[in-house]
Amino acid sequence: MSHTHAVHSDSMSLHDPAQLAGERHGSAELHQRLHLSPFWRHYLQMAAVMVVGMIATGAIFLSIVGLKTWDELTFQYPTQALVAMAAGMSIPMVAWMLYRGMGRKNSYEMALAMVLPVIPFLCLVWFGITNSAQCGGYCALTFVTMYALMRYRRSEYSVQM
Repeated sequence: MSHTHAVHSDSMSLHDPAQLAGERHGSAELHQRLHLSPFWRHYLQMAAVMVVGMIATGAIFLSIVGLKTWDELTFQYPTQALVAMAAGMSIPMVAWMLYRGMGRKNSYEMALAMVLPVIPFLCLVWFGITNSAQCGGYCALTFVTMYALMRYRRSEYSVQM
């Protein structure tokens, strides 16, 4: 009889409204702490697509020219490395944005935010100020320009896709 009573009392506690409310509240708090806003989710998705594009572009470029390291490539082919990085980030990002339903205007605007920052780095190479492509600086700047554009158009990037 005590065994039946224990099972019965355990099952009763699972249906206790006060206990369920406490469990839901704890679960809601955990969900709230782990939840990313649509803005940040979109930013991180685009950043991931950019990184994949950069890595793929670098690997393809290295295999085409037959060099072993990215540093060798940025010194021997600085202009081409910068242009390849700009394309390698922009093209996958536009494809991802179109796939996610962001529309052509937003997609092309974001591509422009990826391409415009390459101009000063190209000028550094063309005017002999640096011998290397400075791709690290360029890539870092693209994350800043992407964030700036998204903040400027926050209402469009803050909705659930």
